[in-house]
Amino acid sequence: MSQNESLLHQETQGLAPASRIKFFDVVLKSGKGAILTDADGNDYIDLLSSASSTNTGHAHPHVVKAIQDQAARLIQYTPAYFATEPEIKLVKRLTALAPIGGPAKLAFGNSGSDANDAIIKFARAYTGRQNVVSFTGAYHGSTYGSITTSGVSLNMARKIGPLLPGVVKIPFPSHWDKLSYETEDEFCDRLFAAFKQPFETYLPADETALVEIEAIQGDGGFCKAPERYLNQVYQFCQDHGILFAVDEVNQGLGRTGKMWSIDHFPDVHPDLIAVGKSIASGLPLSAVVGRAEVIDSLAAPGNVYTTAGNPVTTAAANATLDVIETEHLVERSAQLGKKARQFFLNLRDRYPFIGDVRIYGLNGGIDVVDSITKHPDETAASMLITRLFELGVLMITVRGNVLRFQPPLVIPEETLDLALQTIDQACADLAAGKLAKPTHKIGW
Repeated sequence: MSQNESLLHQETQGLAPASRIKFFDVVLKSGKGAILTDADGNDYIDLLSSASSTNTGHAHPHVVKAIQDQAARLIQYTPAYFATEPEIKLVKRLTALAPIGGPAKLAFGNSGSDANDAIIKFARAYTGRQNVVSFTGAYHGSTYGSITTSGVSLNMARKIGPLLPGVVKIPFPSHWDKLSYETEDEFCDRLFAAFKQPFETYLPADETALVEIEAIQGDGGFCKAPERYLNQVYQFCQDHGILFAVDEVNQGLGRTGKMWSIDHFPDVHPDLIAVGKSIASGLPLSAVVGRAEVIDSLAAPGNVYTTAGNPVTTAAANATLDVIETEHLVERSAQLGKKARQFFLNLRDRYPFIGDVRIYGLNGGIDVVDSITKHPDETAASMLITRLFELGVLMITVRGNVLRFQPPLVIPEETLDLALQTIDQACADLAAGKLAKPTHKIGW
């Protein structure tokens, strides 16, 4: 039995099956930059970035030093009662960076889930209204508020209801739903009509506090909302006094080739955003950032957590922002993303099982489809990522058939080239009929 197998056997005795999505039997031991090493000493090129929570790569020396130095001074004192220097510094930097019009304030949390819960709290407090609107295909988190606003998996609702009341889900304008004869404008207008229908039939706009969206959905398939549609929804919110919030947990901090995913929509200025994952290079830290008057609407202890914004995580976050700035990771994501996009488009021309390609920075989704029907092919997608794992590249799927492409933004170009060559090899092996079908379900 390998070390990986032995360790996983030990874990199986006590780990809840609800806490992990099954992909590969691997125990990760260490990481450096874009390379991960497992318990058996095997190396992998990381194309997942720990679900986009390590944009600065693994064990970046500047982040590591910041963590070590702060841990030697003060690991924890609850920010619920007292401030610390790295937390004060981060408040100033993050509110200045956030895409909020006018003065901004923030509240810290421990994960993207509680940041999205906090968005609901602040929106209800500020507006005095109850109802919340989110979208199908959304992934906002696993706490009760964020899991209620999510809409990407039945297992995020099955057996755990009743969920938070007052939440209405509206169809996200996914490219899969565009009819063959529709123009882009016609598609946007049809979906916007669907957005308005609840407000015209059973959902009073003047009793609605919030509309929250992922401008580019992550786990929903890496699908970017059309600009016309998002502008229409935003204007509707403006017209009816509804707060507009953007979940930037997955797609923020340079991931999309811009600092924030909402920066792809120059006419939209959110009232609130949720930040998490990569803000502290993977340490448990999140924030809801919003217009000052909105954040001021809730009093303590309405959004207080014992460890949220503690000295070590905020020191890591300050170091993370340093790396993003000094190593120009936003620009790097945009530049290398263009190269990756062209690679996947070329791949689509050569292999009929590669469908739509959606790349925004070093980030995106590639559909794997049946070569004849062009319908989603989960089996082929699972065969591809399994072969990539065997070849030393760590990649997973979302929606069953969508390849998730999110390498660390610090990935050396030669390492990215090697990863792309390996993807090409895996596709050639699939086309040649060399890959076996999986014996068990892989992924969601």
